[in-house]
Amino acid sequence: MAEGLGQTGWWHQSNVGLQRCDSEGGAVSGLQQLWEPSLAVPVPAAAVAEPRWYAIHTRARHEKKVTTQLQDKGVTTFLPLIAQTHRWSDRHKTIQLALFSCYTFVRLEACAEKRLAVLQTPGVVGFVGIRGAGLPIPDKEINDIQTLLARNVTCALYPFIRMGQRVRIRGGCLDRVEGILVAKNSDRSLVVSIELIQRSVAVRIDGYDVEPV
Repeated sequence: MAEGLGQTGWWHQSNVGLQRCDSEGGAVSGLQQLWEPSLAVPVPAAAVAEPRWYAIHTRARHEKKVTTQLQDKGVTTFLPLIAQTHRWSDRHKTIQLALFSCYTFVRLEACAEKRLAVLQTPGVVGFVGIRGAGLPIPDKEINDIQTLLARNVTCALYPFIRMGQRVRIRGGCLDRVEGILVAKNSDRSLVVSIELIQRSVAVRIDGYDVEPV
């Protein structure tokens, strides 16, 4: 786990989701369907496969609480956090906030028992995916966000973009991190995204070598 001040993020992982707000203030994507416990059809036990990453939509400001409860149930989690410093005239305080508001991530096999354990966790709205089944997220997308945060580099939220020149960093502490290159004058940034939830972060990559993907 790494942490820092300002816009520098940190993350933790252990074993132990264009939006509108619902009545609880949680984000609900107009392009996504969530797994709601009352409507979901359980995945047959025979469908168990290798663990995959899934996005979990939480109620507003419940990301940390949900993640902790899932860890207590033995679920592998990833909650990307970013540090923000609040300053007053006589003091300042740094707090850790969810990088992607109303989302946390779990790594699960596709079995009904484990999905049900997630859905029954207080604060969970549902899995992000089509027809409530939850769509797996490519490991690469999660790994790249983890790398950005673990390397303690300055990053910031950025509007989700789908089109553009996709590149991979060569060498340095961000070696092999992939994203869309955004250049303005002499400044270059790499936009790294979790496509399923349409959320992105940008990191300055001046001085890094990149190659087309």
